[in-house]
Parts: sequence; structure tokens; C-alpha cells
Amino acid sequence: MEAARGARGRGILPAQAIEALIAGGEIASDSPDLTAQVQPASLDLQLGTRAYRVRASFLPGSGRSVMERIGELSMHSVDLTHGTVLEVGCVYIVPLMERLALGPKVSGAANPKSSTGRLNVFTRLIVDGAAAFDQVPAGYHGPLYAEIAPNAFSILVRAGDRLNQLRLRRGSPDIDDRDLEKLHREVGLTGTDSGTTRIDRGLVFTIDLAGGGPGTPVGYRAKRHSGVIDLSRIGHYDPREWWEALAPDPRRRLILDPNEFYILASREAVKIPPDYAAEMVPYDTEIGEFRVHYAGFFDPGFGADRPQGGTRAVLEVRSHEVPFVVEHGQPVGRLVYERLAGRPERLYGADIGSSYWAQGLTLSKHFKPWTPGL
Repeated sequence: MEAARGARGRGILPAQAIEALIAGGEIASDSPDLTAQVQPASLDLQLGTRAYRVRASFLPGSGRSVMERIGELSMHSVDLTHGTVLEVGCVYIVPLMERLALGPKVSGAANPKSSTGRLNVFTRLIVDGAAAFDQVPAGYHGPLYAEIAPNAFSILVRAGDRLNQLRLRRGSPDIDDRDLEKLHREVGLTGTDSGTTRIDRGLVFTIDLAGGGPGTPVGYRAKRHSGVIDLSRIGHYDPREWWEALAPDPRRRLILDPNEFYILASREAVKIPPDYAAEMVPYDTEIGEFRVHYAGFFDPGFGADRPQGGTRAVLEVRSHEVPFVVEHGQPVGRLVYERLAGRPERLYGADIGSSYWAQGLTLSKHFKPWTPGL
């Protein structure tokens, strides 16, 4: 079935190949309609009915199950059926509705969904026997778990909510810089207003601190001691109650305060061609006293239908122990492109209701649009 739908090659599995795995029983779920969770090149994962508050984050290690470690570290559990609040500063483990019985050549990698990252909810996938987060080894048979640690806002979650997503691959889909430069010449991976395109172990991302004109912020900083965000409420919250807008600095720089959370945007507008997917990785672990957390995958078609030839990426930034200055155009990450095993039957964008297909500097979908003026 998978071969007939054009996905026998090496690379990231497209939507139709994921659906074939569902039909073949390699992906199962307590959800009544698992295919509704399939994105162009990934699968949304759903929270199960119970969350376990644990004393500390952990990895189970070889030969040990996640539930075994939960038994050692759990403080209490809560029922998610009708919703419960996960509080800032606490670590929770939630069994997911999905479970896998993968073939020997199929492996997986997970990432938070974009909306999860923009709320600074630290979310990672764990599997039985794991020695690393967010990795599913080839041939894995077993359940899936999400580690959830809200860092900026407490969140109200329910069984069925989708905080992270899984990408499945066959073989090694990465492409080197020579191939990426060739692809850029053919399709233009960055928009016409992106400045100089730089390729160095992937497409280099830089911070935009110039802003979009008078009254337009260059970023947002999360306010402390805010209320609870109900993840089921879309376009509901007044962003001014949760965020402080950052006005452009004449010197086009920003001082990051220790342990604060920022939403910024990339200078580059990027495009993901239909036969590729991409993921953000850190530019360099030694670039300074801050961390840029990249949530979500870039699905095939991201930015492809924009008139200016691309869509900007949103950056979730947290500083470390000392104040640190970032400058306009400073490199902060790389976009690593990966080949698909076959062209997906649907692409990221307005046609499938994608949330951020036309984004600029955009908060999570739970907030109303920011009105003009700082």
C-alpha cells in the first residue's frame, strides 16, 4: 500500500505513508480518528487521560520502562478527562494515546508543536528504554509519553490535546550544503526581502531587530505571574495581559534579561519545497548566554505560496544567568533540510487550515492579534 502511494524511498515519510502505517497497524491510538492527526509530513500526538507529577525529569535507560520510572518518581497523578491545570515550575509525564509497532527500517523524531513552544511549554517525547529525548529507535514497539514542564504560563489541558508531533523517517534524509545550494539556486529558499542567504551546515537564521515600521514591535517578552491559558481557546486572550511589546532600538539591538522568555522573528523569510521538510537546530552552543528554542517542524509547502517568496520563522528565546546583548542580523540557528520519501498529497498552508502559514512576528494561536501601537 505504501509503495503504491509513492513513498518507498529513503527520507521523511509524507502524509500518505503515515496513513499507510496507520492502516497497517504500525501506528495505533485510542483516538477514534487517528488520520485526522496527520500533517503533511508528521503526526500530531494526543495526551492521554492521566498526568503524573514527578519530582524530576528522567530518561528510563536501557531495559527500563517509563511507567517503571514513574513509579519511582511520581508524587501524585491527575485526571485529564475533563481538564486540569499543569502549573509553572512542575514536571509532568503524560502517557499519550498513540503507540507504535514500527518496522525495522523506520525510526522517528519528535518536536513540540509551534503553539506549544510559543507558550514556553517545555515538551519532550519519551519511549521505553530511551537514552535520549525526542528519539524513537528503528523498529520500536511500545507506548509513547510526553514530558511537560510549563515555564512561562500555567496551562489547562485535556485528554486529546496535541502538544507535540512525531516525524517518521526511513534511512538518512539529510542533504549536504552542496545539495542545499543547488536547491536554493533552483527554487529560492529565502524571500526577496531576506538579505544575503547564507548556507553553513544548513540555511542560517538570523534575528530581526529592525522592526516593521513605527508602532510595530520587534518582539514580545512574557509577563510574570499571569493567569492560566486554556489550550482549547483559540484567538481568545488579550495579548497585552500576557506579553510586553518590545519597541525597536535605534541601535537595532536587544538586551536579554536573565530567565525571561521572548518571542522574536527571523530576518529571513524561508520556503520549504514540496519534496522537502526542515527542522531548526542551534547555530552554535557557544554563541552567548541565551538559548533559542525551536518548536515544531517545518512541513513541506511552508512559505511556498507567499507572494514575497517565503514566511518568517518565529524564535522562542530564553536568556541564561546574565544579561546578554543580541544584535540585528546575529546568527542564532540553522534550518536543516531533509528529503521526503515521496511528495505529500497535501501541503502546509491555508488550504489545510495551517495556523502559521502567513505569519510574521506572531504569538501563539491562543491570543488575539496584537493591535497597532506599542
